[in-house]
Amino acid sequence: MSDLAQKSRTQFNKLQKRLRRCVGEAIADFNMIEDGDKIMVCLSGGKDSYTMLDILLNLQKTAPVSFEIIAVNLDQKQPSFPEHVLPAYLQSIGVPFHIIEHDTYSIVKRIIPEGKTTCSLCSRLRRGTLYGFAKEHNITKIALGHHREDIIETFFLNLFYAGKLKAMPPKLLSDDKQNIIIRPLAYCREKDINRFAAFKKFPIIPCNLCGSQENLQRKAMKQMLAGWDKQFPGRLETIFAGLQNIAPSQMADTGLFDFAGLRRDPDA
Repeated sequence: MSDLAQKSRTQFNKLQKRLRRCVGEAIADFNMIEDGDKIMVCLSGGKDSYTMLDILLNLQKTAPVSFEIIAVNLDQKQPSFPEHVLPAYLQSIGVPFHIIEHDTYSIVKRIIPEGKTTCSLCSRLRRGTLYGFAKEHNITKIALGHHREDIIETFFLNLFYAGKLKAMPPKLLSDDKQNIIIRPLAYCREKDINRFAAFKKFPIIPCNLCGSQENLQRKAMKQMLAGWDKQFPGRLETIFAGLQNIAPSQMADTGLFDFAGLRRDPDA
């Protein structure tokens, strides 16, 4: 092996260990995976979901608990969607999988006017379909591939455009109380995932096959965070730490803290 190849292999090993450590810590901190779980790993064909599946498969071999993995992709019938890519990849690595075929594309195109962003409705339809599959197949956890930057971007989107201090929790009980969603990549940096996916040469499927416009607000958040990360190294780590260290008494939400009930204690 040449020196260049050896160096590349060493870099990959360090990267893989870092990602596995981050995923392991997130799983432990939020009790994401328990003994006997049947986990539905949602695959979109993007770098994040490929990386999540790869790391969970590796952790499955050494984890102190036993859990099952089934990979699931929702074929929404977008034009030019390469239907063969994911089945071929999953067969090549020997992972149980299921392809759900549901033409949400036609529904979205019928409801959303031409030129308008379709992502919101598409996401709701996709979520409903996946929840239904999970119930039918006794899935105990639904794993999504959102990473640290996705969570921070969502926080600022809600702050700037909705007036809410709200992000994406690493673990969530769905509104219908029937599904638990986990985000094993919650502690992982997007740039590490990008490098890992490039090393592994995953067969990436583009996310713009539906022809929808980009989510310009999220794109703006992504650019803002990238600028901060470049100009102020460590800022994203600090922001994410802040999401894990909230002091309700120092905010202004009367639903989270009883400001009206505050009284002096002369004997203190």
